[in-house]
Amino acid sequence: MPSLVRTEAIEVSPHLWGPRATGAQSNLRETPVSLVVLASSSSGNCSALIVGSGATRRIILLDAGISPRRTTLRFAELGLSRDQIDAIVFTHLDTDHCVPTWARFLPKHARFLMHKRHRARAERIGILSRRTTIFESDPVPLDGIATLSPALLSHDSLGVAVFRIEFAGGRTLGFATDVGAPTPNMVHHLKGVDVLAIESNYCPRMQEASDRPVYLKRRITGGSGHLSNEQTASLVRSIAPREHVVLLHLSRQCNTPDLAQRLHADAPYSLTVAHPDEPIAPIQLSAMH
Repeated sequence: MPSLVRTEAIEVSPHLWGPRATGAQSNLRETPVSLVVLASSSSGNCSALIVGSGATRRIILLDAGISPRRTTLRFAELGLSRDQIDAIVFTHLDTDHCVPTWARFLPKHARFLMHKRHRARAERIGILSRRTTIFESDPVPLDGIATLSPALLSHDSLGVAVFRIEFAGGRTLGFATDVGAPTPNMVHHLKGVDVLAIESNYCPRMQEASDRPVYLKRRITGGSGHLSNEQTASLVRSIAPREHVVLLHLSRQCNTPDLAQRLHADAPYSLTVAHPDEPIAPIQLSAMH
């Protein structure tokens, strides 16, 4: 068991991990990178950037809302292990995006990265025992393979970080989940990415007809909860991703894959719907030669 490092291990500078973020795109090393959504639903959300090839592959997780054990099972299907994790980047710390036991089950060198607005909650749930980098609005370098540009949007009381991630060769991934409402800032931040992973949480008609409590329906649909299928489809048209869209975080109770994907029929991009319990096929992110 690695020794615990208390909160004095927190780092606030965006330039502590890899090359300086400003103008860093030319300094990024070219290496294979792919996106795999390991699981995505209200039962848990976890995606992986898989870096490199063969036995030297490394992993950066985007959210860790499924248990270490469950993640290990997903990794085994891909020929990976927990020891290959270098970092977990959190969009926010709701329980379906952050399982606190990850602080005890990461390799000793691995770190957390999270938005400044989520730091106090991280301390309350006990995960700041892990080496942590706090970001706000400046770009954050990811170990020389990518630059992560965050933007904070509405979700409940603390907000959610959405990411534009740029790789060598200029290829880009947009990652947005648990977004309360479409905003011009979100469109501007993610405009024209090559691959867009975005939540498509609920069908309004199924939400209204469900037996969920009224307060929960209002939270989800009231502008600080989640995006409907229609809101997501409209956002995708405005963002205009170049190649591929991945629909995340479909509600098990108030959505279906068919309802979510039919709004993207005849779209000029490939479409993948993430599964609540199974990994999707890897999506290539690094520059192709």
